[in-house]
Amino acid sequence: MFRNYLTIAFRNLNKHRFFSAINIVGLAIGVAACLIITLFILQELSYDRHFANADRIYRLDAEIKFNGNHHRLAVMPAPTAAAMQSDFPEVEASMHFRQSPWKRVKRTTENFKEQFTGYASNGIFKVFSIPLLKGNTANALTEPRTLVISKSMADKYFPNEEALGQTLIVDNQDLYKITGIFQDLPTNTHFKLDFILSMEGLEESKANNWLSNNFNTYVLLREGNTEEALEAKFPKFVNTYVGPQIKEFLGADVTMEKFSANGDKLEYSLTPLLDIHLHSDLTAEMAANSDITYVYLFGAIALFILAIACINFMNLSTARSANRAKEVGVRKALGSLRAHLVRQFLMESIMLSVVSFVIALMLAYVALPGFNILAERNLSIPFSEPVFIATFVVMSLFVGVLAGLYPSLFLSAFRPVNVLKGKLSLGMKSGAVRSSLVVFQFMISIFLVVGTITVQKQLSFIQNTKIGFKKDQVVILHNTELLSSHDVLKNELLKYPGITNVSASGYIPISGWGRSNTSFWPEGNQPSQDNMVSMEYWHVDHDYVPTLGMQIKVGRNFSKDFLSDSTAIILNEEAVKRFGFKNPIGEKLSTFAVSNGTIQQDKVDMYTVVGVVENFHFESLKQNITPLCLQLGKSGWSVPIRFSSADTKAVLAHIEKSWKAVAPGQPFEYTFLDDAFGKMYSSEQQLGQIFAVFAGLAIIIACLGLFALTAFTAEQRTKEIGIRKVLGASVGSIVLLLSKEFGKLIIFAFLLAAPLSYLAVGRWLENYQYKTEIGIAVYILAGVSAFAVAWLTMGFQSIKAARGNPVSALRSE
Repeated sequence: MFRNYLTIAFRNLNKHRFFSAINIVGLAIGVAACLIITLFILQELSYDRHFANADRIYRLDAEIKFNGNHHRLAVMPAPTAAAMQSDFPEVEASMHFRQSPWKRVKRTTENFKEQFTGYASNGIFKVFSIPLLKGNTANALTEPRTLVISKSMADKYFPNEEALGQTLIVDNQDLYKITGIFQDLPTNTHFKLDFILSMEGLEESKANNWLSNNFNTYVLLREGNTEEALEAKFPKFVNTYVGPQIKEFLGADVTMEKFSANGDKLEYSLTPLLDIHLHSDLTAEMAANSDITYVYLFGAIALFILAIACINFMNLSTARSANRAKEVGVRKALGSLRAHLVRQFLMESIMLSVVSFVIALMLAYVALPGFNILAERNLSIPFSEPVFIATFVVMSLFVGVLAGLYPSLFLSAFRPVNVLKGKLSLGMKSGAVRSSLVVFQFMISIFLVVGTITVQKQLSFIQNTKIGFKKDQVVILHNTELLSSHDVLKNELLKYPGITNVSASGYIPISGWGRSNTSFWPEGNQPSQDNMVSMEYWHVDHDYVPTLGMQIKVGRNFSKDFLSDSTAIILNEEAVKRFGFKNPIGEKLSTFAVSNGTIQQDKVDMYTVVGVVENFHFESLKQNITPLCLQLGKSGWSVPIRFSSADTKAVLAHIEKSWKAVAPGQPFEYTFLDDAFGKMYSSEQQLGQIFAVFAGLAIIIACLGLFALTAFTAEQRTKEIGIRKVLGASVGSIVLLLSKEFGKLIIFAFLLAAPLSYLAVGRWLENYQYKTEIGIAVYILAGVSAFAVAWLTMGFQSIKAARGNPVSALRSE
């Protein structure tokens, strides 16, 4: 019997090759898209799960509100890790990182700029259970000037040699001994490190400063303890350690209760390790994280696309039902049971599904490299995993049964008497289910189109909005912090007539570059909660403002003609507003002195305001502009270069020549400022591109379904069309007749999709403090686009039916 089912199924599919191909292609595209998205989601959900005891690891975070500034930080004070373990029996182990990427590393003479470098305490091996291939986790990072490196880096610097015990030179001056080699961390880890330097050699980590937050701190809780119970003890912890320094900082009469009563806040909290990648977006993350919203969004898209493909499967099957109605009637008249017919049609459905899944696997294999480039992932299809193969086979059978169940029950329910008398009528009036499916398909398609347009409009807004500095035609030269004199390099660069300005500052107005924050108060006052303003505090040179194309609104820029500018500062407009200055020029501000990154609370520095710079965005447009001041000082770990020449290659050639003249043997690396600006929004760009791809797929698959329904209707109304033509109906009137019913459905789909899209768009744009306006035109454009594509699909089938010979339709009457 099974062999008979299989033979008939094959013959029927072969007889209707065109419809079978559409069925297979539609389902294959849907399954391939769903498979790729599923691989993406599974990787996103797998972050950090490879660590032993991952469910007991937590990161400490800080939330600070002070004088109108609000900071949510993924970093803590240096002493926090040690205090957590000594004060709380719930803590089994603790450790902290100090981010320090892009160090220069060499074995002998050739320097390499390594991105994934940082400091860590030896507790990293207890908290994160990183096993060493060589070395001892008990003491690998307990001594200064020691480090552990990944296996790939050991192979890079010591090919065919034993790396353990060898030395590397870091930043051209510090000699580090290799005390351990670890297996490269998986890509699904929320931090990436190839060189882990001992924290013991970092003086900053030994300071008892509870007001400076620079260390990513993690704890491993003992079994049976909860984060809620530990967090409940944090207020007392803050009061014990941070309270005295806040009192010293703000005045003897300040208590933590008074600090909070004034509307300010300093709170510590825990974030589970497994939540960091998808649920955390704080300042000073170890790496850029993703967002659980995107996981939900792409998961919904995968389900929608698969649902649309299955819907098309059912519609295409029922569209061919009239051609098989007599077959069903004859079979039933000859004694065939309904169950036999159900199995027959299910066999055809399963065959199509299996073939579609095989093709989908090939499509996914071919498309995955492109998706990896688009989404910056390294996904692969796990062909070698039995679980994947078994799941894939089961899913192909399940989808075949699910997608074929309705058509098989529908076809097998025909009454043989009515069928053989030609009384079968399956017009749109009895097609409420099919109409609902069309509405659902195009509702999702319109939603995805609106999403695509919204993301593109926001990206365009970001690129074209006034950001307060000129990002075009600026090259940022890296690796400049160890130059003996930046002036020599400047002079060499300025010999080229196409280069107009050169600065030396690591404080670039792009997220991820140098940042420093401290508090100021008006001279002549004692520092207090009421008069202190927390500001970004950047060290720049005389040429910084013109090189970055910033605008001085009031006063002047720094000048070499004024020796007093060593104690001068330039405020941004937001800082002037926060201090309440009506005429800021000449105003004097005080702040605690800073030495080696540590606040000196017993020493105060005083500065005079000489200028006000126009507000400029120095972080993503997701954040508000906060108070900022510029002060003359050294921070030359990068050199911004503004050029006017249209010959960019010649400019770069001169920069490289100048660099090699003043820094022989050092790597020549640069970034265009506009490229760095664009990378702040790489996730949005990826989202927009992925949206566009899947919106296109959804529309294509939906149009296949519409093609099926149009064919279904045309097939059932062949005689009606013939009579209308005999009575003088034109091709245009018939096309309109066949299309208007589906047009109504698409309009209804638009009416449902528009409010859903509006809510989703509003929710997404809430992430941005500065955002584009999404007017009604966007929704109309999405609806018109979907309607136009759908009408072209319907028009093809309608014109074909309308141009048919009426004799062929009526000769049996």
